[in-house]
Amino acid sequence: MGAPTTRSEGEERVSTATPQDERRARPQPLRTLLRRPQGPRRPRIWFEIALIAVSYWVYSLIRNAVPEHEAVAQRHAQWVWDFQQTLGLAFEQTVNHSINKITWLIVGMNYYYATLHFVVTIGVLVWLYRRQPGRYGAARTVLFATTAVALVGYYFFPLAPPRLFDGAEFVDTVIVHGTWGSMASGDMANVSNQFAAMPSMHIGWSAWCGVILLLLARRTWVRALGVLYPVATLVVIVATGNHFWLDAVGGLLCLAFGFAVAKWWYRAHVHRLPVEAAQLPRTAADGLPEAEPAAEAEPAAAPLPKPEGGSDAPPADDEPARSRPVAAAP
Repeated sequence: MGAPTTRSEGEERVSTATPQDERRARPQPLRTLLRRPQGPRRPRIWFEIALIAVSYWVYSLIRNAVPEHEAVAQRHAQWVWDFQQTLGLAFEQTVNHSINKITWLIVGMNYYYATLHFVVTIGVLVWLYRRQPGRYGAARTVLFATTAVALVGYYFFPLAPPRLFDGAEFVDTVIVHGTWGSMASGDMANVSNQFAAMPSMHIGWSAWCGVILLLLARRTWVRALGVLYPVATLVVIVATGNHFWLDAVGGLLCLAFGFAVAKWWYRAHVHRLPVEAAQLPRTAADGLPEAEPAAEAEPAAAPLPKPEGGSDAPPADDEPARSRPVAAAP
């Protein structure tokens, strides 16, 4: 039961497929879409621009839609502050007050916090797209997975940043110095979730840029910048009162998750993939199901022997020729 059969009608053979064979032969677009790539694909510029824009819009929408539980966020901030004091590493307030006294430096850090978070990340993506397209897809997957898992932290662990923490005296440097561009303070705070501080995506994204440049850049000075950039970002987020250093640890954990996802999806680490990406056939590059190889034709059934002295006319009834006995010679 259930196996395909073949029956003869005259000199023709007709195959009958089972329902399982028919379902297997139907196109399966979802399965094709979720199928892991067999190798690096050449990115398409307009698709990538649209994907990044839509993804960041969805990320911002979800991030800002998370309920702002201020009381819970303050309790979490107190727990983080107490834990860091237990470790003897509650240095954020000292750094915040010290750098706030140097106007030109803290103003520069305010603008750093507001702009380089986007500028450098986009710049690294463009560099990968142009110079190492074979690794671009995997690196972009790391960034997307890192950002997506951060939403879990925003939802389940709302956290007041140091500048809003009631248990210590931090300076909100954006308000004090009247700088623009940051959505963390001032008028822009009304359209941004103020308690989405754990994990820090400033650290998650800057560390992504640093790791990518360190592993993939050829020039030594570029690799050195890759190392310095996340370190400088850590100083900035602490000095401006936007994050505890423990938020940075959360960002690094998210980044580790992102690299694990990309490793599973592409079956290799980013730096192990080829620099160039081969132009795949349309069926593979566009996510369409690949054409099945044509089945080999079955050999035609051998004709039955003719009755001796008989004619070539078929039997009078509808019974197949194979089952009618051969007539005896007169």
